[in-house]
Amino acid sequence: MSTHAKLIVDDKEYLLPIVVGSEGEKAIDITQLRNQTGFITLDSGYMNTGSTKSAITFLDGEQGILRYRGIPIEHLAEHSTFVETSYLLIYGELPNKQQLQHFSQLLSNHSMIHEDMRHFFDGYPASAHPMAILSSMVNTLSTYYPESVNVFENIEVQSTRLLSKLRTIAAFSYKKSIGKPIMYPLNHLTYCANFLHMMYAIPSEPYEVDQDMVKALNMLLILHADHEQNCSTSTVRLCGSSLPNLYTTISAGICALWGPLHGGANQEVIEMLQKLKDSDMSPKEYLGKVKDKKSNNNIRLMGFGHRVYKNYDPRAKILKKMTGVILSKKGIDDPLLDIAMEMEEVALSDSYFIERKLYPNVDFYSGILYKAMGIPINMFTVMFAIGRLPGWISHWREMMEDPDRKIGRPRQIYTGPTERPYVPMDKRK
Repeated sequence: MSTHAKLIVDDKEYLLPIVVGSEGEKAIDITQLRNQTGFITLDSGYMNTGSTKSAITFLDGEQGILRYRGIPIEHLAEHSTFVETSYLLIYGELPNKQQLQHFSQLLSNHSMIHEDMRHFFDGYPASAHPMAILSSMVNTLSTYYPESVNVFENIEVQSTRLLSKLRTIAAFSYKKSIGKPIMYPLNHLTYCANFLHMMYAIPSEPYEVDQDMVKALNMLLILHADHEQNCSTSTVRLCGSSLPNLYTTISAGICALWGPLHGGANQEVIEMLQKLKDSDMSPKEYLGKVKDKKSNNNIRLMGFGHRVYKNYDPRAKILKKMTGVILSKKGIDDPLLDIAMEMEEVALSDSYFIERKLYPNVDFYSGILYKAMGIPINMFTVMFAIGRLPGWISHWREMMEDPDRKIGRPRQIYTGPTERPYVPMDKRK
């Protein structure tokens, strides 16, 4: 294969280097394009633009492949824990026994938040969305750790501190929203077991953590831990490129994740299934209305299709199986799951959806599984944020260690008025 691509502008030729990734992905390096030609590229939504080189996650949307640091997501979901997978993402390799013990101990050491911060929860109204609280409280952490202003020092401490405290903040915000007393973390519990304890235990009764719930939560968080250069991860990189502290950088990522087109999509799946349950429509009729673009029915199909995947999302396959296990164990006969499975069956046998490569994505089953675990709908995106945190941290660290790091500064093509004079007030029409 050629090492350069040829660009012809006004009969003048320019050679642009071709970059090939370790999995054969190809890119045309346009770093010097503007300097050499005076042109920039225009790519709305950055659908064809690579913003960085990264050794963290490989995603092949056509083949339905997702790997963290080279390890298939299926293997991690089956055999790993969220803590071990977090170590893998952040440090690049699976930990040995001593490394995992040290990492786990750091997470235990940083599980508490400053007691003053606990009182901040009292200042939020009961109606406050947990994502608003989460982003605010994470940003507030920077005031308690002023040394974080130097982003190149104590990276390990900063990373584990945030990874541990995020679950505590999330659980406290949930308890605040339902008017129940908060539960402090218990450091003898594992990461996921500790979170479930803080979410569901109450001071007046003993609480025993369900190990199947722990396994399901580990799986959910692992499957959400990273997904290449998505909206929130790109936000973390863009915000982090100006060198604010880690807490502020992650707070920006949380805000980007909050949107219904990103982390909020699993909530919209549940709302779609509930709407279908409450109506007289069958899944087949609903999908028929989705296909009918001529009618103004505002019918939307949530949980199908993906910007990157043009095949069945590998994460959805894993969650579909786990959802059945949890519902069966808890004795839940959830009609929403029946509707979801029928909708999937109809869509995957319909040429309209097949030709458009509209397969179920991770949001389609994650919402049902979170619902079965007792996680309220307004906490779904918070759970996504907890899972995505090690991915955000690993991309932030990778960027910090990149000798070619630059502050993010996209260009634009201006389409407004050309130069015109200022018109005094008394002469304006």
